[in-house]
Amino acid sequence: MNRKFFGTDGVRGRANSEPIRPTTVLRLAMAAGQRFHRGNHRHLVVIGKDTRLSGYMLEPALVAGFISMGMDVNLVGPMPTPAVAMLTRSLRADLGVVISASHNPYQDNGIKLFGPDGYKISDEEESAIETLMEEERGDYVESEALGRATRLDDAPGRYIEFVKQTFPRGLRLDGLKVVIDCGNGAAYRVAPAVFYELGAEVIPVGIHPDGTNINQECGATSTALMREQVVLHGANVGIALDGDADRMILADESGAILDGDQIMGLI
Repeated sequence: MNRKFFGTDGVRGRANSEPIRPTTVLRLAMAAGQRFHRGNHRHLVVIGKDTRLSGYMLEPALVAGFISMGMDVNLVGPMPTPAVAMLTRSLRADLGVVISASHNPYQDNGIKLFGPDGYKISDEEESAIETLMEEERGDYVESEALGRATRLDDAPGRYIEFVKQTFPRGLRLDGLKVVIDCGNGAAYRVAPAVFYELGAEVIPVGIHPDGTNINQECGATSTALMREQVVLHGANVGIALDGDADRMILADESGAILDGDQIMGLI
């Protein structure tokens, strides 16, 4: 299946170059809005992002496209990809969007779409959206039916509570010292808070994003900082996340990286 815009993990490329230009992203939002505008209910899209500078360029383009198709938009700001998936399902939204290029450097960015069930949309849906993009035809709504954009201020708190509920009730992390490297990415606020609220002593690093330092010598793609901090602070465990916090690397108390098979076995 040959596709022009979508790859194996959404639409991705160098920011302000095709296909990650505002004009193309606007067309993408309009096409996705047209495709997922089903039924007579008030339609809703949840949009989250990581901390890349280009997110400020792409987010308004997405908002304009969805609003022009009569869809309301909830903006949640920098949030992990799994948080957007969860919020899409929790809010009964018709679509979820993440603006991120995951572990790539800040010059890149991407768009990933989730369906109402919180799972990535199918290849068939992506192909249908591409077809609508190529047609450059939008079933615009009347001005009275335009969507609205609002910011969901309590999105971090909602996700923190959701993550904590996956932890066994009655079990706490008291007495444990945890290094959490957020890679200056999407989890820089929520990840330290989760461990702190579960009782751990938290040593956070990679929590000062400036738009250009995401994944830069930190996070899951560069674990030296996390491993050094584990040894320096005598921590029990080290955790490194990538830019959109949908993958992690674990280190033990000596700073040694745990094999992925070991983690799967523990789970």
